[in-house]
Amino acid sequence: MRGCMFTVEEFVESCRSALDEHTPEQAIKEIVTSSIAEPHQLESALGTPSGPGMATLHRSPELTILNIIWPPGIALYPHDHNLWAVIGLYGGQEDNTFYTRNLAGDGLVRTGTRVLESKETVLLAQDAIHAVQNPSSLYTGAIHVYGGDFFNEPRSQWASDGSAEEPYDVGQVQRIFKFANEQWLSKQVSSG
Repeated sequence: MRGCMFTVEEFVESCRSALDEHTPEQAIKEIVTSSIAEPHQLESALGTPSGPGMATLHRSPELTILNIIWPPGIALYPHDHNLWAVIGLYGGQEDNTFYTRNLAGDGLVRTGTRVLESKETVLLAQDAIHAVQNPSSLYTGAIHVYGGDFFNEPRSQWASDGSAEEPYDVGQVQRIFKFANEQWLSKQVSSG
């Protein structure tokens, strides 16, 4: 796809075709990496990140592709996907903190961090647990590709490192997006 103008239709078709590869997640990582190499092309097709949201670009039992816009200052608690995931940024910054379940069964243990900036991609394993934060003063634009139906996969979340595992709550995530955006906008009004 590199060198060609980005279109959602071609991107989706490339990702769908990659599902037939021996390691589809690796093939899709290459597609995402190539696509985000020219961030202005994604912005031309998807719009410049200027407000929070999660737009579904494709959804099937085998594959979900989302355009996620993280508002400045958002901090999303630890959660899992139970699907492999490829995340590529076309603008802004996304800080990831990774975890594993505590063997005692009472919370999580931090295992590392990874800062993603524009034009960077990461592949998350099916058992990955991570928390996400946008520490920058810009909206972060990211393409997320999941190896299954993101919306129907049972998942877990943790309020903090030491808290109990609980079912993932999409409504709570939406409220966090909205709250972070309202906080950011109120800072802009008070400083302007």
